[in-house]
Amino acid sequence: MSTPDIRPVGDLPDSMGKTAPRELKYAGIDSLQKASEHTEKELLAIHGVGPKAIRLMKAAMAEKGLSFRES
Repeated sequence: MSTPDIRPVGDLPDSMGKTAPRELKYAGIDSLQKASEHTEKELLAIHGVGPKAIRLMKAAMAEKGLSFRES
């Protein structure tokens, strides 16, 4: 049985693919605002969230004046 495609997830970039947005949503992160409450390291610890997802979120967040929380 396949996992349903739950995109789009809030305002997370569609270019992130399927896995990262799905796993972020499972972790309770369904928007760039919620992602900004975490450090890059915390997000990278989530299965399926890699450097590409971080890079795409960082660019999308910058457009909205947001950034990741500092460690």
